[in-house]
Amino acid sequence: MSSSNHDDLAHLKIPLQDILSATDNFSDENFLAEDAYEKYYKGQLLWSGELINIFAGRLNKERFDGDQQFWMEISLLSSLKHKNLVSLVGFCDENDEKVIVIKRSIRGCLLWHLSDPMLLTWVRRLEISVGVAQALSYIHYDESRDFSVIHRSIESGLIYLNDDWEPKLGDFIHSMKIKASERHNSFNTDNVWSKDGYTDPTYIETKSANHKSDMYSFGIVMFELLCGRKSVIANDYNKYLAPVAITHYREKKLGEIIDWGLQQQMDSQSFNMFTEIAYDCLKEERSQRPDINEIVPRLVKALELARENMPVRLSSLYT
Repeated sequence: MSSSNHDDLAHLKIPLQDILSATDNFSDENFLAEDAYEKYYKGQLLWSGELINIFAGRLNKERFDGDQQFWMEISLLSSLKHKNLVSLVGFCDENDEKVIVIKRSIRGCLLWHLSDPMLLTWVRRLEISVGVAQALSYIHYDESRDFSVIHRSIESGLIYLNDDWEPKLGDFIHSMKIKASERHNSFNTDNVWSKDGYTDPTYIETKSANHKSDMYSFGIVMFELLCGRKSVIANDYNKYLAPVAITHYREKKLGEIIDWGLQQQMDSQSFNMFTEIAYDCLKEERSQRPDINEIVPRLVKALELARENMPVRLSSLYT
């Protein structure tokens, strides 16, 4: 499928030379991270007369041959508008290069800040959880559209934070666009996209995805926020967070895996509400996992309680 078949997206085209200039020819100094399909670079792009900070996702030509997925992400990002989703700047499909450009969130991704309990306080962690949950509610259930989206790639490395710590969910290249009337159905996939430590085990086993697959991944991110650690730590006895978190929750020993500095900020009410939601998201049976629209008001309530009980020494950060 060639770009000439996407005239409705022509206004989003960015010349390759502009992206090369913005990223200094995809220099090592501007390199941020990579996954199986993309390399990510930061840069500054002169666009519509304004110099803007960007992330450029450069598709790996040797590993990625999903032309349809490339256009799907551009189409989704151009049509999905929510304060907790990344903002698309444009794309490049030129000289065998495929690049997706979004506005750069100044604080980078959530993954970078998980272990810092002072910058990423308990209240901020709840605020981030609420923001991501609201983004998921929007892509799953917004009634102004005739389609729904299964994200399939929710992880802390793809949740970006702006200067006010507001989260922006990104990376829709593995997402599934389905009819709104079929949002409660499951869908078989030819190729299973999985991210170690985040992906719904039922999806991996059955090759069938639905919205509850996203809920599992969201539960992992919640436990990352709670414990201040990544979902996977290589060469560690407790390599995977999910089984560790589940076991400690059931044994009422979560305190053993939560950073001490973060524990000092927690009140029992918001803690109990938050951990119950996170645990429910990881239940093996999809039918037992909560729906995102059930979660949002519960998280909002947990956030209210955390703010009311915020330690005096931390309240100055929010005034």
